[in-house]
Amino acid sequence: MKRSDALTEIASVIAEIPLPHPIRVAVDGRDGAGKTALANDLVKPFRSLGREVIRASVDGFHNPREIRYQKGSTSPEGFFRDSYNYDALRDLLIEPLGPGGSRNYRTTAFDWRTDSPSFSPLKQAPENAILLFDGIFLLRPELIDLWDFKIFTDVTVEVGVARCADRDGSSADPTAQANQRYVEGQKLYFVECDPKSRAHVVFDNNDWQHPVLDWDSSIRNT
Repeated sequence: MKRSDALTEIASVIAEIPLPHPIRVAVDGRDGAGKTALANDLVKPFRSLGREVIRASVDGFHNPREIRYQKGSTSPEGFFRDSYNYDALRDLLIEPLGPGGSRNYRTTAFDWRTDSPSFSPLKQAPENAILLFDGIFLLRPELIDLWDFKIFTDVTVEVGVARCADRDGSSADPTAQANQRYVEGQKLYFVECDPKSRAHVVFDNNDWQHPVLDWDSSIRNT
């Protein structure tokens, strides 16, 4: 399938979900899977359908450094359990856009680069908006029931690590010591949360130009 066709198909399915509040879409996947690019690429198809899009990322909801590394800077468990402030994410963005929410939202609460709070301006979402929220660990128990639609962006660990290496100059070897916090932290997530089984659609992104869609049978029979 051509990438453009896959994007159009996903956007069409999501846009048909009948909800009296913005549709909150999680774009999950391992590091280097292409989550941010996928969420960005979905903006145009939604806008072509007349929907306003809210773009946000879990990167705007990091915990302070002292919390992120309280188990040690190389700890996979710390990476999985302590990286993000899910209370702030729920309170400032996801729940305000959900049932009974005020629709007044913020897309960031913290800047990990300066290790300090950084709140984006308060905005109000129209009822028919689409939230495209990308990040790792999104289909975990603390958040799973808050998403109206769940996408898992799937690549092998080798592909993910190689893409991270291309992006930031890190090692392309999944077994390298510098990668263990991230590779092993993702393994914890996959074992504990089984995110692929929780997704409405798995977006196999190993071949960037020709992804494969695997729909949950409750959404679409393929």
